[in-house]
Amino acid sequence: MIDTAMILAGGSGLRLRPLTDGMPEPLLPVAGRSPLERSVDRLTEHGVSNVVVKVHPLGQQIAARLEGRAHIVFEERPLETGSSVWNALPLLGDGPFFVLNGDGVWWEGPTPMLRRLEQRWNPARMDALLLIHPIHKVIGREAHERGDFFAEPGSRLRHRGTASLAPYVFAGVSVCDARLFRNAPDGAFSLLQLWNRAEAIGRLFCLIHEGDWCPVGTPEALAAAERALA
Repeated sequence: MIDTAMILAGGSGLRLRPLTDGMPEPLLPVAGRSPLERSVDRLTEHGVSNVVVKVHPLGQQIAARLEGRAHIVFEERPLETGSSVWNALPLLGDGPFFVLNGDGVWWEGPTPMLRRLEQRWNPARMDALLLIHPIHKVIGREAHERGDFFAEPGSRLRHRGTASLAPYVFAGVSVCDARLFRNAPDGAFSLLQLWNRAEAIGRLFCLIHEGDWCPVGTPEALAAAERALA
C-alpha cells in the first residue's frame, strides 16, 4: 500500500480574491468543507499515514486546521511544484507516494481513485503516473482551457506540446517516487519539467479518472463545485 502523500497547498489564490485575502485557497469552504480537508480525509480512508503538506501564504491557518493529521512544511518563499516536492523528499521516503494539488475536489467512480492509482503503479515501467480527466467533463471548466495531454496506447502519456487542443487535463493527483527527481534541475522547477523528461524515455503513464473533478481555482469553479456537491 502507498502510505505516504504530499499535498501542494502553497498557492496564493490570486484569482479567488477577496476570499483569499484572509484565508489560504485550500481552506476555502466548498459546501461546508475545504478541498484540503476533503483530500486528507480521502488519504486517511485509503490508509495513508504520512501526509506532508507544503504551505506558504497564511500557512499557520493550515497548520492549525490539520494539527495531528499532517506534517506541515513552511516555505519562506513560493517555490515551483517540483522543487517543493524535491525539498520534502527526506520526509517522503524511498517508496512511492501520492502528490496532490491542494485546491481540487473529486468525486469517486465505481472504485476509489487512490486505490486505482495504487493498483496501476508499476515502478519497473514508470517514473510518474498521472490522473487525467476528460476535458469536456471538468466541472467549472474555463472557456480558454485547451487540455494538457494525449493518452497513448498502453496508457503512456504525451503532453499537448504545440497542439491546439488535447482531450485530457491533469486532474491534480499523481504517483511517483524519488527516482523521478534524480538529477533534478537547480533552483525552482516544476513537476512538468520532470514529467516531460519521463515522457521522453517512455516512463510517463496515466490513469483516466472514472468520477468527477473540479479544480477550485476561480469563483465560477467554486460555485460549480458547490452546486455539484449539493
